[in-house]
Amino acid sequence: MSFAFPFAFLLLLLPLLVRLLPPLSAPMGLRVPAHVLAGVTPQRGAGQGVLLAALAWLALVLALAGPQVSRPSGMIPASGRDIVLAMDLSGSMEREDFDLDGAPLSRLDAVKRVASRLVASREGDRIGLVIFGDRAYFAQPLTFDVDAVARAIDEAQIGISGRATAISDGLGLAMKRLVASEAPTRVVVLFSDGSDTSGKVDAVEAARLAAGHGIRIHTVALGPQDMETAPKTRDAVDSETLRALAGASGGATFRVRGMEDLERMAAALDELEPNPSERPPMLYRQSLWPWPAGVALALLLLIGWRRA
Repeated sequence: MSFAFPFAFLLLLLPLLVRLLPPLSAPMGLRVPAHVLAGVTPQRGAGQGVLLAALAWLALVLALAGPQVSRPSGMIPASGRDIVLAMDLSGSMEREDFDLDGAPLSRLDAVKRVASRLVASREGDRIGLVIFGDRAYFAQPLTFDVDAVARAIDEAQIGISGRATAISDGLGLAMKRLVASEAPTRVVVLFSDGSDTSGKVDAVEAARLAAGHGIRIHTVALGPQDMETAPKTRDAVDSETLRALAGASGGATFRVRGMEDLERMAAALDELEPNPSERPPMLYRQSLWPWPAGVALALLLLIGWRRA
């Protein structure tokens, strides 16, 4: 418990000070002989009246001090971080070369499972979603409603943005929104399983431009094969370019060949960009002054009733 106005307790001394002050003028009255006063008994209940008045004054001062308690609100404080997920929806994301409990899983479904859970756990961050194929567009603008972003990830379908891999277009659209943001921390998380086939600008140059604006890019290279070790393999990921892209912006790159790698990526990302949901919830102050104020009012009414 705390008090909004603790100095109000100094008012407890006010009745004592009033009693110590000398009267402004000598009171006028009759001189009553001592032998007459000796036969007068004090009014019954006078002591109780003084006690009730003292309790009423104590309750009133307590109310003026503003007692309050801090309670958790259940809300997570804003982290000051804006994150845009840029998700590749090219045709190669249909390939079922991931494995979940012994069953084949497409690259897109694997990303959905991990990314939607990752996003939903980051209350306090402002998160948006860009999807790209031949072209890029915002599927979900930056918002604190992380559940809405998670739903947008779950509803993403291959083909709605074309079947090519315009990495630089997706990155450029995410950067455009983040450049206009005033958040102290701005991050792009880029998921791709191919090479930039239809972008209008070089992706690494776009990453250098992002670094100049204080935007950090983390890249996730998806798929069991990459162009470095198996250049002739169909749908091999250009992990070298994605690594260079992350390095140019001061971000990290993750090589993901299966579900275990995806899970490790999500855990590592929480360490690189601390999860705000792990912070203590916001507190709010609940005022308690009506309770002592009600006690003071009840005591004053009782004093008035006794005198009536």
